[in-house]
Amino acid sequence: MFSSKKTPPKKAPAKAAAAKKAPARKKTGSSFFAFIKYSIATILALALAGIGLALFVFALVYSQLPPIDTVVDYKPKVPMRVWTADGKLIAEFGEERRDFVTIDEIPAHVKQAVISAEDDGFYHHAGIEPKGFVRAALANFASGKKSQGASTITMQVARNFFLSSERSYVRKLYEVAMAFKIEANLTKDQILQIYMNQIFLGNRAYGFAAAGRTYYGKNIQQLSIGEAATLAGLPAAPSVYNPFASPKRAKVRRDYVLGRMRDLGYITPDQYQHEVDAPIQTRLTRLAESSLTPTKMNSSLHAEYVAELVRTLMFDVFQQETYTRGLNVYTTINSEDQNYAYQSLRSHVQAYDRSRGYRGPEDKVDLSNPATAQQNINNALQEALVAADMPAVVVLKASPTEVVVQNSSGKQITIKGKNLDFVKNSLQPKAKPDLKIERGSVVRIQSGKNNEWEITQLPQAEAAFIATNYTTGAIQALVGGYDFNLNKFNHVTQAWRQPGSSFKPFIYSAAIEKGFSPQTVINDAPIVLDPSETGFKKWNPKNFSGKFSGPVMMKDALRKSLNLVSIRILQAITPRYAVDFIQRFGFEPDKHPPHLSLALGAGSVTPWEMVQGFSVFANVGKRTEPYLISKVTDPNGKILMQSTVEAERLAGTEVLDPRNAYIMHKMLNGVATSGTAARTTATLKRRDIGGKTGTSNDSYDVWFVGYAGEQLAAVWMGYDQPRTLGRRAQGASLALPIWVDYMKFAVKNDPEVVRKAPSGVTEEGGNYYYTNRKDAIPSLGVDVQPADNDPLGALIQNSNIRGQIF
Repeated sequence: MFSSKKTPPKKAPAKAAAAKKAPARKKTGSSFFAFIKYSIATILALALAGIGLALFVFALVYSQLPPIDTVVDYKPKVPMRVWTADGKLIAEFGEERRDFVTIDEIPAHVKQAVISAEDDGFYHHAGIEPKGFVRAALANFASGKKSQGASTITMQVARNFFLSSERSYVRKLYEVAMAFKIEANLTKDQILQIYMNQIFLGNRAYGFAAAGRTYYGKNIQQLSIGEAATLAGLPAAPSVYNPFASPKRAKVRRDYVLGRMRDLGYITPDQYQHEVDAPIQTRLTRLAESSLTPTKMNSSLHAEYVAELVRTLMFDVFQQETYTRGLNVYTTINSEDQNYAYQSLRSHVQAYDRSRGYRGPEDKVDLSNPATAQQNINNALQEALVAADMPAVVVLKASPTEVVVQNSSGKQITIKGKNLDFVKNSLQPKAKPDLKIERGSVVRIQSGKNNEWEITQLPQAEAAFIATNYTTGAIQALVGGYDFNLNKFNHVTQAWRQPGSSFKPFIYSAAIEKGFSPQTVINDAPIVLDPSETGFKKWNPKNFSGKFSGPVMMKDALRKSLNLVSIRILQAITPRYAVDFIQRFGFEPDKHPPHLSLALGAGSVTPWEMVQGFSVFANVGKRTEPYLISKVTDPNGKILMQSTVEAERLAGTEVLDPRNAYIMHKMLNGVATSGTAARTTATLKRRDIGGKTGTSNDSYDVWFVGYAGEQLAAVWMGYDQPRTLGRRAQGASLALPIWVDYMKFAVKNDPEVVRKAPSGVTEEGGNYYYTNRKDAIPSLGVDVQPADNDPLGALIQNSNIRGQIF
């Protein structure tokens, strides 16, 4: 039974299975290859889809880009610049410092430094640098951060004009699209020109030309290779590589840029080594090195009050465009005259202030704790008022023979010997607490006569100076106060102060118009005036000397500045007539109440008004109004505003009979020759000087106004909060020296002006009077009666003031 079983049938299924397995293996291989093909196809499809999507998105983005007119018609925000008549920059106003330069004006090594630092393939790519772009993209993808920029110069231009600095893929896409659009519309040189004028380089400097001035005090053409490399390293991080704040990091960055310039063949290995061996030297570095020892006032132009006056005048016209339109404002200021005025005013204000004695330290710093002492010093010096050539310092050690101080840069300075004379009483052990100089005291130092540091103090008195060419009215120099940093109030244009005796010439001129002459005799004798005549209270005026001269000629009364004579003159012609008369000189009537105190300058004037008024005498009857701005142009030189042409100004406005003006000139010349201003002629050795000193009541204000050559200048000194300058303070002793020191330089090369007597003036023995004048008053003496046809004489004869005038 068992032997009848056959084995072959049992093997058959195995063969069938085997037969079935073979085809399965063949099918698996085909599937694998199919999978590969499918995957590749999928990847290609996705890639094509991605590219298509990218192109679609890029096209969409490109179509939404803003118009490129802003770049094509590039008009940078350029600050307003104020210039002197001789081409010196006074100041610039604007949030952005920028000097626009064309690509042709930029030296090759400056352009090469920028290209080496920012985009060495700039002249070869179409807006983006592919390798750098891919490398940055992969780095950002790998890190998960958006730290790699790979921005070309063109992309930076796009970002600066149209986009934010936000790091995002969307912004980057817009940046790339905008770069292509810029490249399609501008040449490479145009793009580089825009970039080098627009890029921010720190310290409010925009563009490489402005940065050159800011960091080095140089024009872009004057920059060395190393300086150009330093500036070229700034766009990456202006605050990090700032050569002012971080010279070490600036040097590292500079040397990197120099290395790139060498590798690209722009400089030789020797040039590279020479430049990297040099330290970082900025204008501040040079300034700090020069100030390690005291020096006299440098030659930089001090015209801060001029600049601010121009700014306000321009803002009234151009509003906010004042600071962005690139206005060039050309003033009439002469830079040399401006510095003469500045130095003269400051030196004499300081001299006056020192004559009043030392007032004590400005502040006291706690130096008891060594751990906080230095920080306390830093805080005190940062809070101290900034004053030109008078830095604040903190006393570290003090004795009657030696004082050691520390300045804001941490340098210690030793002061001793005669340089302590001004404060010697404050160094004594028993000095009053508020006057004593000791450890921790905050004091001021300045360069003394021997070019050594000495302790001083900030003056409290103020002063003002204005000088014009009286034939045209062009302002040659203007100093509105002792120090603009301490007090921005412009005393030339804004300070209405009593002119004192400097106003007498206008009263005398009114008297000449009424028949007086320089030879008219008037009694210089005591007088008592009641409130109805003074406008305030009973008044017993006196001469400055306290003495009386008796009968004197009017020309001598002006020469000696006798108060009683001026009062009697005004009493005779009446205050109302005088107020009407002085308007022809440009004075405002509401500033001069019609009372007898007007004779002594009790009204209010500004120095600006006074030079205008005195121009009538200097010009023999013609008034010229002071003016400061000759023209205003746009950045391209197109004239936007221009002052009246010179010929019209030379013509002037005749406001006074030339005979009157000439006689007044001769009387003012007498003041300058042998009167209260005789120092002018003695010092300047000129015969064409005319002027008048002035001292207000109780010496609150002192003045001198005068002319020499073709210049006319007014000087005022006083306190902002009116108080006496001193019991014996006078215009001749305080204001006049400022005028003299200025004129010594300003007119030293000017020929003397010869004024010829106009028709109708007769001269006899040094006396001048109207020819054949019928209403002349030869004398107002007791023994001489006025002529019957003399209305003024009749008025005096019939009035109740006859005894007071005679």
